[in-house]
Amino acid sequence: MKKKYNDTIICFNVITIFPEMFSAIINYGIIGQAIKKKIININFLNPRNFSKNKYKSVDDRPYGGGPGMLMSVEPLYLAIQEAKSRLKNATVIYLSPQGKELKQNNIEKLIAKKQIIFICGRYEGIDQRIIDNQVDEEWSIGSYILTGGELAAMVMIDSISRLIPGVIKKKSIEEDSFSNNLLDYPSYTRPEIIKNMSVPQILLSGNHDQIRIWRLKQSLGKTWIKRPDLLKKKKLTEEEIILLDEFKKKFREKNNY
Repeated sequence: MKKKYNDTIICFNVITIFPEMFSAIINYGIIGQAIKKKIININFLNPRNFSKNKYKSVDDRPYGGGPGMLMSVEPLYLAIQEAKSRLKNATVIYLSPQGKELKQNNIEKLIAKKQIIFICGRYEGIDQRIIDNQVDEEWSIGSYILTGGELAAMVMIDSISRLIPGVIKKKSIEEDSFSNNLLDYPSYTRPEIIKNMSVPQILLSGNHDQIRIWRLKQSLGKTWIKRPDLLKKKKLTEEEIILLDEFKKKFREKNNY
């Protein structure tokens, strides 16, 4: 019997003036397949449809002057209310550079919310009264500025969805970077040799225990070189301490320091 995942389904309502942008995730790849399997559901609300002026504009000048425009309060408010009527217990998230920075452990907690409304800001942002009275959480995907919240919403939808049972294989998730505070080990595929570059012989040996040890050592080493901050969060096993020391010694000998 085909397994059902209705008990783990997550519903997303996205408030955006550019719903077409989301075709990049809803029609392709893993997220597209998850939608077809009805594991996740994504709907869109365009504030322009709630604008009461004949031009369907959704921006206005900020009080006090200053550069740029803000999203108009009323169309955005009405779109949020419509989204809330569809998802009764939803968490409303505003994508903002002022929000809490998204980390892997945050994503795992967001799955439990089941129903999420994303507000994608545009222009210079949204009216503070919306943030104060309608938004439950503010999230940022990094310390940089985007032209709108759509790309950030796509990142969050993708990162949340892939952890839902049935979207991708459980083993793939367990071996993800950041899931255990280690970066991935180097990976290789066919051909064995190309342009005088060879696949490490250990990976061709068929010795699964030695391959596991090699991969773990490389993962530890890559993390030490590229993201030492992650190692500080991880309690290393005795095996991992030995392998990391071996990697460090060889790396220093190779690079003369």
